[in-house]
Amino acid sequence: MSSKQKPTSDSHVTSDKGRVVYSEFGNADNPEALKRAVPDLPPNQQNLRVEASRAGRKGKTVTIVRGFQANSETLAELLKKLKAHCGAGGALKENELEIQGDHKQKVVEFLVKLGYKAKGSGG
Repeated sequence: MSSKQKPTSDSHVTSDKGRVVYSEFGNADNPEALKRAVPDLPPNQQNLRVEASRAGRKGKTVTIVRGFQANSETLAELLKKLKAHCGAGGALKENELEIQGDHKQKVVEFLVKLGYKAKGSGG
């Protein structure tokens, strides 16, 4: 490298005037630019799968809703409605909604009423 360009800890190369002329991993000043965009599709364009599962939960049954293409704020709002409708707890994990207990049929009916394309999956 020439004496004009000095690497910094962020893989930036700056000129002698102090401005960034090359950056390997994007702009560190704007973390929003590095986030992955998540399409927030309307409910009628989303195909959801609802299943009851006990795998990896020490025998406890949970209802899992998969297939969302929405941002986390929309999913958090929907999770709150589902938990109130089923009278159970739940969590949002990796774009999947988990409702405690076996509420597969209730959840499918509720999602269809909200306009989602939802189907039961599994046994």
